Amino acid sequence: MYRTHNNGALRAEHIGETVTLAGWVQKSRDKGFMIWIDLRDRYGITQLIFDEERTPSEVMELSKTLGREFVIQVTGKVIERESKNANMPTGEVELLVEKLDVLNQAKTPPFTIEDKTDGGEDLRMKYRYLDIRRNPVKEKLIFRHKVTIAVRNYLSEKGFIEVETPYLIKSTPEGARDFVVPSRMNEGQFYALPQSPQTFKQLLMVGGMDKYFQIVKCFRDEDLRADRQPEFTQIDCEMAFVEQEDILNAFEGLTKHLLKDVVGFEIENFPRMTYDDAMRKYGNDKPDIRFGMEFGELNDVAQHKEFKVFNDAELVVGIAVPGGASYTRKEIDKLVDWVKRPQVGALGMVYVKYNEDGSYKSSVDKFYDQEDLAKWAEKTGAKPGDLICVLSGDSHKVRGQLSALRMEMATRLELRKSNEFAPLWVTDFPLLEWDEETNRYHAMHHPFTSPKTGQLELLKTDPGAVKANAYDLVLNGNEIGGGSIRIHDRETQAKMFDYLGFTEEEAKAQFGFLMDAFTYGAPPHGGIAFGLDRLVAILGGQETIRDFIAFPKNNAGRDVMIDAPAKIDDSQLKELNLKVTV
Repeated sequence: MYRTHNNGALRAEHIGETVTLAGWVQKSRDKGFMIWIDLRDRYGITQLIFDEERTPSEVMELSKTLGREFVIQVTGKVIERESKNANMPTGEVELLVEKLDVLNQAKTPPFTIEDKTDGGEDLRMKYRYLDIRRNPVKEKLIFRHKVTIAVRNYLSEKGFIEVETPYLIKSTPEGARDFVVPSRMNEGQFYALPQSPQTFKQLLMVGGMDKYFQIVKCFRDEDLRADRQPEFTQIDCEMAFVEQEDILNAFEGLTKHLLKDVVGFEIENFPRMTYDDAMRKYGNDKPDIRFGMEFGELNDVAQHKEFKVFNDAELVVGIAVPGGASYTRKEIDKLVDWVKRPQVGALGMVYVKYNEDGSYKSSVDKFYDQEDLAKWAEKTGAKPGDLICVLSGDSHKVRGQLSALRMEMATRLELRKSNEFAPLWVTDFPLLEWDEETNRYHAMHHPFTSPKTGQLELLKTDPGAVKANAYDLVLNGNEIGGGSIRIHDRETQAKMFDYLGFTEEEAKAQFGFLMDAFTYGAPPHGGIAFGLDRLVAILGGQETIRDFIAFPKNNAGRDVMIDAPAKIDDSQLKELNLKVTV
C-alpha cells in the first residue's frame, strides 16, 4: 500500500496517528534546521515537516534533495500545526515525517503547477499531462464527470437503455466533411468516422429498443473555433412512439435536473419560441434571454423622411442599450467602428440618446424630429437614460449584425452572468435552407427530419416555407442540443431525398439500408442530441470547451502534445495501397 490516506483527508481528529501519504512535491521551504514541503495529489495538499531534532538524519538529508514535482512516499505522525491555515481543508495539521522514499524524480516543469500559472496556452497544451495537475483543469474534468454521471443516472431512471453504435461506418454526403479511414482488407475502400449516430439510433427504434441513449464520440472535419473540436461528445437520445411534445417534456426534465443537481440552480419557467420569432426579436436562432434588448423594427416609423439610407433598406431595426445615453461621442464613435469591423460587417450605425429629461439627441436630427424619435423609443422599449442603436440594410445580414452588437453590449454591461441560466426551446425551424454555392436547397438539420404535418406537398411549390418538426435547446445563448421528429416511412423519405437532389440510385447507395428498414414496420420516432462538451462548459460558468476536455486539439485541429496528425510509414501506405501526393 502506497498510502493510508490521500492528501486531502487529514484533519484534527487524526492527530497522533501514524499514516502514509504519497504524491507530488508542490513546493518546499527550507529554513536549514527545518523543512516544510507541500505534498499534493488529486484530493488536496498536506503539509509535511522535517525537523532536525525529530526527523532521522538520513531522512532529513534526503528531504533537502527534493525538487518540484518529485513523486514521493512518506510515513510519519500527524501533529497539530503551529501556524494553522484556515484556507486549507488540512490546514490544522501537518505530518512529521519519519520515513521518506523517492518514487520518481522529476525535471523542473516548463511552467508552474499553480492555479495561476506562468505557462501560456500553447505551452500548456504541449504538456497537457502537467496542466491537468493544476486545480483549474483538474476541477473541470471532475465537473465533467459529475455532469456525465447525472445524465446517465437520470436517463436510466427514466427507462432509457444505453447502446453503443459503430465508429467505423459509411461516408455520407450530407453535413460536414467526414474523417475517412482506409480499409486494408477491402482494397480501395474507406470507412468514415460518424458525424453522429443518426441512422443507427433510428435503426434501434426500428429494432424496438424504444428509449435509447449513448454518450458517444462524434467526428467532423471542419474549421475550428473555441467551442468546436474535430472530435466531440454527444448525449445522443431517441424515443419511439412519440410526438414533439413528448421529446420536449422529457429533455426539459433532464435540463432542469442537471441545473438543480449539478449547479444548484432551480428553474420553473422553461419558455418556448419559434424560429421566426427568435430571428425577429434577437437576430439569431439561439438567443440569450438572460437580458432584454429585444429588437424593435422601425421601417414604418423611419422610412417616411428624406433619409436615403433608411428608405433604401429592406429592414431598419434597433435595440435600446440600458444606460447608454451617458456615453460620450468618442465612446459612440468607437461603437460605430466596432460594428463596421469585417467580423460584423455593418456599413454604419445611427444612434439616439434618450436623455433623462425625456428629450432625444440623435445622429440624424437633420431628418427626424422629437416626435419621430419618440416612436423609435417606443418600438425598441427604450427608457430615459438609454441609447438606441439602429442598423439597416438587407434583412438577413442586418439581423445578424445587430445580434452581434446586442451580445457585445450585454458583455460590456456584464449582463451575461455565468451563475444565471436561461434555457429556451426554439421550434418550427425551416425544413430547408438555400445554399448559394450549390444553388439548391439543403436540409437545415438532416434529411431524416420530418416536415410539419400537412406541409410535405409545399415542397413542390414553396420549399422555403416548409417548417420542420425540429427543435433546438438553447442555454445562455448557446445551442446545447438539437433534434427532430424523424421520417419513419419509406415513401416520405424517398420524396425528401428527391427534393434534396438525390437520384434514386444515389439515395439507395447511401441510405438503402435505412429505406429497407422502414419497410419492416418502423415506429414513429424522434430524438435529440446534446453537445456534452458545450453543456458542461456552460454549466461550469464558461463558454469555451477546451479546458473541459482532457486532451483537446488546438484551433488547427492538432494535438501538439502527441504531434498528431502525422505522416505514416511508407510500409503502412503500401499495405493500404495509398499514395501521398503532397
